[in-house]
Parts: sequence; structure tokens; C-alpha cells
Amino acid sequence: MIIALQILFFFLAFLVFHSYVLFPFILYILTINKKLKFSELTEKKEVTIIMSLYNEESVIAEKLDSILNSDYPLDKIKIIIGSDNSNDNTNEIVEAYAKKHQNIDFTAFTERQGKSNVINSMIDKSTSEILILSDANVFFDKNTISELVKPFSDPKVGLVDSHMKNTGLKKEGISIQEKSYISREVYIKHREGILWGTMMGPFGGCFAMRRELYSPVPKTFLVDDFYLCMKVLEKGYKAINNLDAVVYEDVSNNLSDEFRRKVRIATGNFQNLKEFKHFLWPPWTGLAFSFLSHKVLRWITPIFLILAWGINFYLAFLSNFYLILFCLYNFVLLLPLVDYLLKKINIHNVFLRFITHFLSMNIALLTGMFRAMKGVKSNVWKPTKRNQ
Repeated sequence: MIIALQILFFFLAFLVFHSYVLFPFILYILTINKKLKFSELTEKKEVTIIMSLYNEESVIAEKLDSILNSDYPLDKIKIIIGSDNSNDNTNEIVEAYAKKHQNIDFTAFTERQGKSNVINSMIDKSTSEILILSDANVFFDKNTISELVKPFSDPKVGLVDSHMKNTGLKKEGISIQEKSYISREVYIKHREGILWGTMMGPFGGCFAMRRELYSPVPKTFLVDDFYLCMKVLEKGYKAINNLDAVVYEDVSNNLSDEFRRKVRIATGNFQNLKEFKHFLWPPWTGLAFSFLSHKVLRWITPIFLILAWGINFYLAFLSNFYLILFCLYNFVLLLPLVDYLLKKINIHNVFLRFITHFLSMNIALLTGMFRAMKGVKSNVWKPTKRNQ
């Protein structure tokens, strides 16, 4: 019994270590001196950029300007926009742009539907071979569209993610930690794409896919980008990340706002786990290895942490070694409280904030797990405020 608990304790620790440390290291080793190579397209493909907006008056003009100032031929770009019953000046701003630019198609919906439902309803308006799905607060570089389209010269590529770069960093909140997390995720996904073409979900702010591969997102699903990516993989195509397709987003800085966003994403993650659990078998494929190591183990890490704490608590009564481990375990769990108290006196420790960020993320995952188990009735949600 005791030996079994000891083995289980270290096995749980290994699973967390594998997802966060070992798997990224394996990817790094396997991709040394390997790069994605794309052939130049003989002619520019027509692209359709689709956006769902809700109260984006502060950013939508800058977003549209970043598209219209692209080095991609404007006659090859169509922009389809749906406003999800916005009640600020979003509609007026977009309507003004639509009057000046014939390639902008705008629909103002009078009832909230949720992002994916708005996009589902606008897909039939697109005739382009390539779709680019993007958020209003994600700004394009001059060559973003060109770089997103380039990998489709390979007929096996079905989805291409952009390289998200974050702006608006502030030491007072969690923006530094969030940027570090996102940057690390970019390179993990990039290396998955290099090895197996199995990038585990794009960053929903901006990605491109073949129009023919678009699958309508279920009405109550909360994470549409991951669903679309997995559907592309399910159809036998590759999903990759092109690091040269750079976009910019103002990163979240408020812990409570970001926590709510991560709860929503976590809830959607477990919806997707139920939908795509068949990808985990057979386990020796690159797809299964990526899905398990990068996503599934990370999503259920809160369960591992709770079980490990309980086992450690029991073993602490039987061994000084496990007593010391238990004390260290609880010390780490208390560090976010220290971070909170220091923050009250305007002291911001980056290391402590990373621990706060990690534990907050896992509490959000646990919350999302329970919400997914209860069932989701609507995918309508309030966008997270950024640092604008």
C-alpha cells in the first residue's frame, strides 16, 4: 500500500513535469536544425478575412487600417465582418469604412449570438480558397497576410497559425507572465508543426485555413479555434505555425479578468476533449503524443496536484522525507498570498507572480472542468479587457 502510494506520487509529479518541461524539451531536441520550408506561390490567392465584433470601438479602426495597409494586393482581399449586437460605436465605424472600401462586407446582428455562431453564419458569404479568422484587437504587420498564405503552397497544409507578439507589458499585473506563457506556447506549437504537422490549436486571434475544411462550430462550444484545428487534423491535413506571420496583441494584465477568460477557455477545452478523445488512440502517433502531452495532461494537472497533495499528506506521517516534501509543497501554495501582500505595498516580484499565474491557471482549469461537466447552454461571453 505505502509503496504503491509512493509510486503514484512520483508518477503524478512526472506527468506534470512531462507536460510542462520534458515534452517541450523533446520537441526542442527533435527540431534542432529543422525548419518549415514553403514554396513561393505562382499567383496570389484570394483571401477572405472574417471577424466577429462585440463593442470594439477602441480598436476596430486600427485593425482595419492594418489590413488595408498590407503588402498583399487589395483586390485579392475580401473582409467580412459581423457585429454581434454591439451597443457602442463599433457599427458606425465599420459602416464608414465599408462605404469607402468595396471589399468590406458588413452585417450588424440585432441579437447576441456568440463569436463562433456569428462566424458560422458568415462563412457562406466567402468564396475564397483561403479564410483568415481574426479578432479586432489583433493587428497585422505589412506581410502578415502574405506569410499566412504562403504555406498553402503545400497541398497537405490545411491550417496556418500566426506568430503572436504581445504589447502593453506592465510589471504591476500579470502581463509579463502571460506574455512569457504565450511566447513559449508559440514555439511549442511551431515545433509540433515541424515534426508532425500537428500543431495543437492556433491562437484564436489570427489564423488561416482552407475554406473547404471549415467545419461549423457547435453552437455551445466556447473554444472555436481549437475545434477548427482538430477538425482539420481529423481530415488528414496538417496544422502548422509560420513564425514569419507576425501579429500584435495587447496582452491581458488584470489577474481577475484573465482568470475569467481562462475559465471560459478551460470549459471549452473539456468540450473539445470529449469531442476529440478518439485522437488519443493509437498512442504512438505524433497526433496522439502531441494531444496527450501538450493539452490533455496539462488540462488535468489540477487533479494531479490535488491527488499528489493528498498522498503527500498521508505519507508525511510515515517519513521525514515526505514530511519535508509536504512542507515545501505547502510553502509553494502559500507564495501567491505573499505575492498578494507585497503587491498591496507596491512591490512586484516577477518570480512570485509566475507562481501566482501558474496556480491561478490551474484553478481556472479545475473550475472549467466542473462547468463543462454541468453542461454549457450558450457560447456568448464578454471579451477580456486588454491594456489599451
